Order: sequence, then C-alpha cells, then structure tokens
Amino acid sequence: MPDKITVLLVDDHSLVRRGFRRILEDDPDIVVVGEASDGDEAIRLARKLQPRVVVMDCALPGTSGLLATRRILEISPEVAVLMLSMHSEDTWVRQALEAGARGYILKNAVDLELAAAIKRVVAGETVLDPQVSRPAALKGERDCGLTVRELEILQLIVDGKSNKEIAAQLDLSVNTVAVHRANIMNALGIHKTAELVVYAIRNGLVNLP
Repeated sequence: MPDKITVLLVDDHSLVRRGFRRILEDDPDIVVVGEASDGDEAIRLARKLQPRVVVMDCALPGTSGLLATRRILEISPEVAVLMLSMHSEDTWVRQALEAGARGYILKNAVDLELAAAIKRVVAGETVLDPQVSRPAALKGERDCGLTVRELEILQLIVDGKSNKEIAAQLDLSVNTVAVHRANIMNALGIHKTAELVVYAIRNGLVNLP
C-alpha cells in the first residue's frame, strides 16, 4: 500500500527479526517488506525492495552494519537508516551518524519504541536513544584522531583480518589498507599490531562479538 511506511529489517538473529516484525505488524502505518541476516543481503534487498526505512543492526557478520549503511545510501540516498546497537559508547553513535544513519537506538532498551522511531526518521528527524551521548555524536568529534574509515579498518584488524582480506572486504587496494594501518598506528602512537588490538579493545573503539 503506497501510504504505508515500508521497512527492511536487518539483524543476524532470526528471533530478533521476528520480535521486531511482530512489534511493527501491530502498527497500521508500517509494513515489513523484507528481512536480511547480513550486510551483503541487506544491500541487495535494499536495492531490490526500495524500502523507506532500513532497521539496521550495527554488529553484523562480514559486511558491518556501518558499511552496509554507506553502500545502501550510495544506491538510494532517500532511504532512512535506523541503527540498532548494543553499544551506547559515543564512538559507535558517531560512526553510525557519519555513515548516514538518521537514528541510533539501543536494542536492549526496556521501552524500545521502534515504530515511533521509524516514523520520526521518515519525518526527517535524527533519533538518538536517551541513553547515548548526544552532544559529541552530533558534533561529529573524532575519537583519538581516527576517521570513520580508519575505525572500520581498526575493527577488521582486531577481528584478525590481514591487509589482503581487509582490502577485499572494503573494496580497497592492499596498499591503501597498508597506508590506513600505518596512519592508525601513528595517530595512536602504537607500533605493534598486538598493542593496537589491546588499545582498541580497552578504549571501546571496536565491537567485540
């Protein structure tokens, strides 16, 4: 129905998707048109279904929710992406907003008003969960001087990916990845990968499974 808000649900847990679908099916203004379990499937379905809103899990296997968000918006800039995450740290909020998400809400919120959040992002609002740090996220501050791309590569380094694997996943050259890795280490004053991994985890710069 043309007047309904079409939604694509993206989460790697089928039970979570089922729960969200049930919540949204109770709202007469919203219809779930598809579900995806990873970032690549999300990109493919967003291109095919052209939903008005993509409800995107931040931590997805393979292609991350952040990268999937950027690629979906490159294809369909008019889509509103609402990011769902278990992380309240400002680093994650900022990355989501810089990737183009119009909202960031916590999955574990007791009073998760998903339908209301979807309607607000469709109306053009930026929706942030009350529990996250609003000012720094909206000002676009950087953590430790790293860019969004560098934080994305840092995540993959912590995941144990080689430069070649990172290059393939992000569609970059191996040399470009090597330059980013060097820039990350220089910015943080770290010279060994093991130390980099420990620092990133301790400072909440990466997502742990």
